[in-house]
Amino acid sequence: MARFELKLPRMGESVAEATITNWLKQVGDKIEADEAVLEVATDKVDSEVPSEVSGVLIEQLFSKDDLVEVGQTIAIIETEGEDEKEEEKETEATIAPEIIEEVTKTIEIAKETVAAPVAIHSGSEKFFSPLVKNIAAAEGIGTEELEQIPGTGSEGRVTKNDILEYLKNRTPKPQVEAVKEIVEAAPLKTAAPVSVNGGDEIIEMDRMRKLIAGYMVSSQQTSAHVYSFIEVDVTNIVKWREKHKNEFEKREGEKLTFTPIFMEAVAKALKDFPGMNISVDGDYIIKKKNINLGMAAALPNGNLIVPVIKNADQLNLVGMAKAVNDLGNRAKLGKLKPDETKGGTYTVTNVGSFGSVFGTPILNQPEVGSLALGTIRKVPAVIETPEGDFIGIRQKMFLSHGYDHRVVDGALGGMFVKRVAEYLEAFDIARTI
Repeated sequence: MARFELKLPRMGESVAEATITNWLKQVGDKIEADEAVLEVATDKVDSEVPSEVSGVLIEQLFSKDDLVEVGQTIAIIETEGEDEKEEEKETEATIAPEIIEEVTKTIEIAKETVAAPVAIHSGSEKFFSPLVKNIAAAEGIGTEELEQIPGTGSEGRVTKNDILEYLKNRTPKPQVEAVKEIVEAAPLKTAAPVSVNGGDEIIEMDRMRKLIAGYMVSSQQTSAHVYSFIEVDVTNIVKWREKHKNEFEKREGEKLTFTPIFMEAVAKALKDFPGMNISVDGDYIIKKKNINLGMAAALPNGNLIVPVIKNADQLNLVGMAKAVNDLGNRAKLGKLKPDETKGGTYTVTNVGSFGSVFGTPILNQPEVGSLALGTIRKVPAVIETPEGDFIGIRQKMFLSHGYDHRVVDGALGGMFVKRVAEYLEAFDIARTI
């Protein structure tokens, strides 16, 4: 019998670790090749880890809620055939020890290089990975306190184990000091105690809702949110879609919704105003080369996820429709890959799908802009003609543009959303698909 080591696979270039959320197979269970053994979760996406071989699960090396790094062995599966470890030992015996040592050193250096986080200019000379920052934020550790934690990683960086070890021995702050920090952080409002009676139901947030809550609060604390609103006449778009939607679905096998048309207009406007396609890193502004549009999608359980359409400006309407439908459908089924929720440069959310006239979206950090699409309504409107003005029925909607006032002023924010509106109102009703 042979022992096969099931390792946590790579789930994307930007994903270094995942949390085990559920074991689908228990010790003693038979497993077929490509059958899911466990479920894991990154900061946004849940995924299944399949087995590469058939056999029997004989050991689970991690428990539920444990954090596992990519490449770590998470389970042992007993299979028919020769033991892979024995084969490895035989191979190693034929290689000179000094060569093995040199290769091992090279691999370790490469691991440190890949794992090292990108420099973040946040007023601190130290580098902190997103995982360490998230743990610090959840535990109420400020920047000054975080900088005092001794790091054992490359160039003295603070690793996950460093901050967890620090938390074990962390001395609670004096009550007066803790209260002072809270008051300084939120001088206008403090959390009120919640009253619970016998008829109330207490439900703990699920993992994703806790993450969403943390992201929302963090975004509000990071960016100075401000909004511009504009009403758009989309009568031509409504007529054009109604005329072509059946033909489109028959030819492409895809439904033609309004979303790809709106996304196309946003991508064009971002090319016209690259100042909206940026992110902020401390005192630095990063101009993004690619236009990657996030598309906020509601999940069946009420949670929210934002898959990203990469290089959206390079897609025609058919390609945009296929991307929107594919990502939207897989988001609802929980089949998104971790990399498909990362790398966005601007986010669009369709609040109109729930009947809202307009909304005020919270920015998806580190992006500096987000557009909310309101519901399309038939309204009476003044129509200007050479013969004079008259009242007619038009299809209209509101665009709500939220942006980071730290780096985007009202002029740019207003001109950008106005350009989106212009593209939508100038939609060619004679356009072919």
